[in-house]
Amino acid sequence: MIDGYYGENVAKAIAGFEAMQGLPADGKLDPEVIGRLADERPPIQPYVISEGDAKDLVDRIPEDYAEQAKMKHLGYTSVPEKLSERFHMDIDLLKALNSGSAFAVGDTISVAAPGVAKEGTVKLIEARKGAGQVLAFADNGTLLAAYPATIGSKETPSPSGTHKVKGVARMPTYTYNPEVNYQQGDNTEVLTLPSGPNGPVGTVWIDLSKPTYGIHGTPEPSRVDKDPSHGCIRLANWDAEELAAMVKPGIVVEITE
Repeated sequence: MIDGYYGENVAKAIAGFEAMQGLPADGKLDPEVIGRLADERPPIQPYVISEGDAKDLVDRIPEDYAEQAKMKHLGYTSVPEKLSERFHMDIDLLKALNSGSAFAVGDTISVAAPGVAKEGTVKLIEARKGAGQVLAFADNGTLLAAYPATIGSKETPSPSGTHKVKGVARMPTYTYNPEVNYQQGDNTEVLTLPSGPNGPVGTVWIDLSKPTYGIHGTPEPSRVDKDPSHGCIRLANWDAEELAAMVKPGIVVEITE
């Protein structure tokens, strides 16, 4: 519900919450679910924009990988973009909530309260293509987290079967190789793209034992489970970061139909 609208990802989030609470996972926001979601903190909170929020921005992110490869960092392009990711929101929702703000340093704005990051040790990850969802389980089978995900496409499907996590890279660079990956624009040469939240794999890369495949972030969180991927498993940056903090090399990743 990062854009403020009810949709498939909201229903999946509710179903995941129900499963973690031991309730029937029907994805419906019934009184029982609402009661367990009750929190003393309001869902919208005030935030004062700091000087740090306005630092390390870039003018624009070109679509062409050859142009991206010339940049030092694929950072955020504006204060609203940076804050929308920090507070797990769609940038349009952030702007709608603060229509009168210039998002200048010192301004007080309204933002979502994303809650506390999930903690634990993941022993199994299930990536369910049909559901467009990644589930993380503890050693005892308890569901720790459920994330909306883009899992491949018909043209470039994710590799079904059992794989393992090889390692985690934070703020990774991205090596584009059209002979191994896919053709982007007119680029036929191998390119190394710099790190940053607006890079092709976002802020985190969870490397899988299947070469060239991984679970990673994205520069466009609003398109998760809406646009196809080139075979990898794509999460919002904040979800990829949360998952990465709970995994270690060697855990099993099951990709199912």
